[in-house]
Amino acid sequence: MTEQTQATSLLVQAKTEGLKVQSRDGDGLGHVHAFMVDKRTGHTTHSIISISGFLGINKSFYPLPFELLTYDPVEDGYVVTADRRLLEGGPSWANNPPEFNQAYADRVASYYGVSSANVA
Repeated sequence: MTEQTQATSLLVQAKTEGLKVQSRDGDGLGHVHAFMVDKRTGHTTHSIISISGFLGINKSFYPLPFELLTYDPVEDGYVVTADRRLLEGGPSWANNPPEFNQAYADRVASYYGVSSANVA
């Protein structure tokens, strides 16, 4: 029997090279790796933030509800409204991304204390 994966309403758009992400204090955090876009509405639900470790080694990816980002036109980048320690303690991966299904979206939303996006 073949295992079927259930389709989600999310579309990943990964052409975000160069979009900087910084903390509220202006410290550089990393870059936007990808946006998760709802196929039905066209609205961005999540941003995947890429943060490098010491000397660019050990890159990790953090899914962040899009509502926790604000665009800074002066810096031409995004500002994370959540504390850096909160972000770095949140859901993340280094090598293999998880399946971004409803359960994972709920986990991310719960961690950040925001409403969950419907990705089913």
